[in-house]
Amino acid sequence: MGTHVIKMPDIGEGIAEVELSQWHVKVGDLVVEDQVLADVMTDKAMVDIPSPVHGKVIALGGQPGEVMAVGSVLISIEVEGAGNLKESAAPAPVAVKEPAAPKAEAVVETKPAAAAPRSAAVCQGPMVAREANERPLASPAVRKHALDLGIQLRLVRGSGPAGRVLHEDLDAYLAQGQSNAQAPVAAAYAQRNDEEQIQVIGMRRKIAQRMQDATQRAAHFSYVEEIDVTAIEELRAHLNEKHGASRGKLTLLPFLVRALVVALRDFPQMNARYDDEAQVITRLGAVHVGVATQSDVGLMVPVVRHAEARSLWDSAAEISRLANAARNGKASRDELSGSSITLTSLGALGGIVSTPVLNLPEVAIVGVNKIVERPMVVKGQVVIRKMMNLSSSFDHRVVDGMDAALFIQAIRGLLEQPATLFVE
Repeated sequence: MGTHVIKMPDIGEGIAEVELSQWHVKVGDLVVEDQVLADVMTDKAMVDIPSPVHGKVIALGGQPGEVMAVGSVLISIEVEGAGNLKESAAPAPVAVKEPAAPKAEAVVETKPAAAAPRSAAVCQGPMVAREANERPLASPAVRKHALDLGIQLRLVRGSGPAGRVLHEDLDAYLAQGQSNAQAPVAAAYAQRNDEEQIQVIGMRRKIAQRMQDATQRAAHFSYVEEIDVTAIEELRAHLNEKHGASRGKLTLLPFLVRALVVALRDFPQMNARYDDEAQVITRLGAVHVGVATQSDVGLMVPVVRHAEARSLWDSAAEISRLANAARNGKASRDELSGSSITLTSLGALGGIVSTPVLNLPEVAIVGVNKIVERPMVVKGQVVIRKMMNLSSSFDHRVVDGMDAALFIQAIRGLLEQPATLFVE
């Protein structure tokens, strides 16, 4: 038997140290080639580190949250044969994911690119016994789902990498009748004194730092405008009825992207990045729209590149493709970076008003609130209209209040008279 030592890889871009974000294995685990061992994070990206060998984990080189120098020992694996005596660096990362720069909710974190093999024990059933103080691996979304269902995660067998509990594991647990739905009703009113401490590391720490940086550096101001979207919703329904089967269904998002593209022709200062250290504003001709996308681990912001050159259906297809890639942890670094203006929406949960945080170095972010039907006075008559607010934020160091208001009014005019979206 020998030892194969993997060193912290050189991610590139002159980076000398990275943060160890998460282990997917522990000492004693058997691993196979290409199994994800750990997640590490630079200032710009989350990287999955795969195993180049089959073997048994005998030592881990750090703890989650620890900043490690490139070239330091990451993990040691016992292998058949002489092993890797020269202590090579880790193989090329299998996936690189970039966190969206600060925005109202932008969060970027992805699932492992390669799942650890499931042992026979894992596949035998959904229930497992853990120590009372043992914290099973699970994403924040899975933890919330378990809490909502009244399930104790420590009782659920995880089928994901390193025993991570997945949504389907909760479903399997419930299917076998193990949920606390069978517990006495009074248990729902029992006193609770438990506490949980969650270390802010990895992607969440980067997002926290960037959000704080954005609010401290940029002079945020928000502007809210009400828009009558009755006409554009009628157009959307008509296009879906006529072309939905052949071209795909349209949501409101591609119309909003088109409205941004057209409005930016008259307000190029909104489609810009501000380097406050160099004191340089860069206005872009290309419109690269970041679209906030919800995933199990938070919001990611994939980028619809060159939106100015896309039709409605092209934009819709690209938004759908990027959203699926982000949710499945398959979005590449390039797909998660380089936006020039951001569109953020919580759909039906959008509320009435929001105050999105800028995605530095961008200078504008357009927030979409939910659509509601309300009585409105139109030409002296009370009628029911579909209304929606746009809650947008701007960097006051670069964007004047009047220009921001005129920009949003331009978007309003385009959406309320949807034919103008396509008049050249």
